[in-house]
Amino acid sequence: MRLKVIIPVVLLSISAGVLAFNKLGHADDPPGRYEVIMNLVGQMLKEGHYQPKSIDDAFSKEVFNKYVRSLDVEKKFFLKSDITRLEPLATHIDDELKGAPVDCFRNINTIIKQRVAEAAAIYPELLSKPFDFTVDEKVTLDPEKLDYPADENARKEAWRKVLKYRTLEKLTDLQELRDKAKDGDSAKSKTDAQLESEARVKVKQLYDRYFERLKNRQNDNDRFNLYVNAITTTMDPHTDYFPPDEKRAFEEQMAGKFFGIGAQLKEEGDRIKVISIVTGSPSWKQGQLKANDVIQKVAQGNAEPVDITGYPVEDAVKLIRGKKGTPVKLTVKSVDGTIKDITIVRDEIVTEETFAKSAIINGQHKIGYIYLPEFYADFNDRNGARSAEDVAKEVAKLKAEKVEGIILDLRFNGGGSLQDVVQMAGLFIPEGPVVQVRSRGGDAVVLRDRDKNVQYDGPLAIMVNEYSASASEIMAAAMQDYKRAVIIGSGQTFGKGTVQRLFNLDDFYPVKDGGSLGALKLTQQKFYRANGGSTQLKGVASDVVLPDPYYDVAERKDSDALAWDEIPRAALTPWINPVPTEALKKNSEKRMANSPAFKLLNENLNTLKKLEKQETYSLNLQTFKSEQKSNSAALKKYDAVNDKVKELSIVNIRSDMEKLGNDSSKIARNKDWIKVRTKDIYLDEAVNVMNDLIAMSLPKMERKPNR
Repeated sequence: MRLKVIIPVVLLSISAGVLAFNKLGHADDPPGRYEVIMNLVGQMLKEGHYQPKSIDDAFSKEVFNKYVRSLDVEKKFFLKSDITRLEPLATHIDDELKGAPVDCFRNINTIIKQRVAEAAAIYPELLSKPFDFTVDEKVTLDPEKLDYPADENARKEAWRKVLKYRTLEKLTDLQELRDKAKDGDSAKSKTDAQLESEARVKVKQLYDRYFERLKNRQNDNDRFNLYVNAITTTMDPHTDYFPPDEKRAFEEQMAGKFFGIGAQLKEEGDRIKVISIVTGSPSWKQGQLKANDVIQKVAQGNAEPVDITGYPVEDAVKLIRGKKGTPVKLTVKSVDGTIKDITIVRDEIVTEETFAKSAIINGQHKIGYIYLPEFYADFNDRNGARSAEDVAKEVAKLKAEKVEGIILDLRFNGGGSLQDVVQMAGLFIPEGPVVQVRSRGGDAVVLRDRDKNVQYDGPLAIMVNEYSASASEIMAAAMQDYKRAVIIGSGQTFGKGTVQRLFNLDDFYPVKDGGSLGALKLTQQKFYRANGGSTQLKGVASDVVLPDPYYDVAERKDSDALAWDEIPRAALTPWINPVPTEALKKNSEKRMANSPAFKLLNENLNTLKKLEKQETYSLNLQTFKSEQKSNSAALKKYDAVNDKVKELSIVNIRSDMEKLGNDSSKIARNKDWIKVRTKDIYLDEAVNVMNDLIAMSLPKMERKPNR
């Protein structure tokens, strides 16, 4: 998974002078774009990476295997003979990073295009005839348990089994709908043969879209971008190459704003449909684009339009977004069938869902709740949104409401700005070290909160899970080291303890035609807690551990991840009223042991883990249905967990409701935001822990009886 990373203000450790292009060719033989990017990336990895691996034949082989897997995840395209034929080039990648022609990429690229074209002819043929579901045979879906097909016949057989499995899934769904249909309904009278035919049609439509997407998404440049990323992520999982459009998207994500038209889109089959128009946006002001319109083509101003039929929504969005003040022309089919061209001038769109948001949870105690989806910061606008400032505002609002404790929710928060996490930690502690950062070959630098003031000194809890990474882990670790907050959630957080910086490749090798080479997000530093331990790999261990289904996603699952280590601790003074984590932990464990909801949750998690380990699947209809019935019964129990969770009373702060005004889309999104949290088993237990913490924090004479 790709996490949002921390981009601190650090000294640039790479200069243009470091990047000498003496191997890129002679004056009369200028390097191609691919060679320029490869040589730039190679030198930047070697000179600027925090802990560079040797770029040699062993490194090349690892990259080669990773790249081939990325092109053919299910091992349904390449033949074993292709891999054998390409293997001599597997040791060539290190040479390409030093200036040699990119022969490895070009050879792989030629073969994969050929094999994809061949596969595109295989699936329609196989789906044109009925499958026999009375035969006892099995299919293996886990690519780690498969080898590449030995020859064309073996490849066709592999496709046959996968397509038969997908058809079997659709067939059983259709049979279930038939069985539930009322008398007189046309579905009720359909035979198994008719349903099997319908199932094959549905699977063909699915693979038609799949191959259409391959055609749209994987041109030579797209595959080259994958190739470079196979190189960078072999150095470590968070060093990435961004082609120009992805670089822009990354910066927009960090800033919480972008330049576009203000229309929410979704995929519907092979079409891109408008869901809603953002109030006040360019589309809203222009007035012609409406909800339920289908966008057929996108043109940059008066340039040739691009047909986006079959595009995934994220690729369509890349075409529609662009520089502020530039026009984009959309060819749109309206609900009434009319087709028209609409020109809209792009402007700034703020994605408010990215920003901090708070609410109040009423119950045994009045508790403030702050949701922070990421540690955002607009590095291109001094007056842009900053997560630390926004959280400070939410804290101030909650204090004005006289809450007795605050829960900061960092679940699924992948990180962000280092400056903001240091500033945010300072809201809850007096001055002192927050995190230590070490650069390549240097001593650790202690980043401190220098403000003696504490904005909020009451009971504090931080919610995390395995997706809480990077800046989230720094925040949780700092509060844990100071004994300032109780950390509630997964056994450990993600374990991303590295710092990246984004470098524009154009700064090192300007392109004459005005194009862009993209950017490299390079790991340059490593985080260490105030107590000296790294957050890398091990993450942060929760004080109160809640069982959750988010397993096998953490940093430790990646063989290219940097190792854990530790350095001397920084001098810090613990919080004057240390959080009684042991007592809170014992109370929570006792509650969960007696909770029907958590008992059911644990049973279901064990079932899910067993299902994850299943290696083969039956292609016999009766056996498949029997297995599905058993699995479905187990999974239904999981859906029933929330039914056993009491509904929390969560309300917006009045001033926040006033800001929503009469914007129906904002009101609807806010309603959904609140609703999701009212039946959240993890938030429910976090509230229970906070109730305990509030009771333990009160002076004896002021303590309220537990109810």
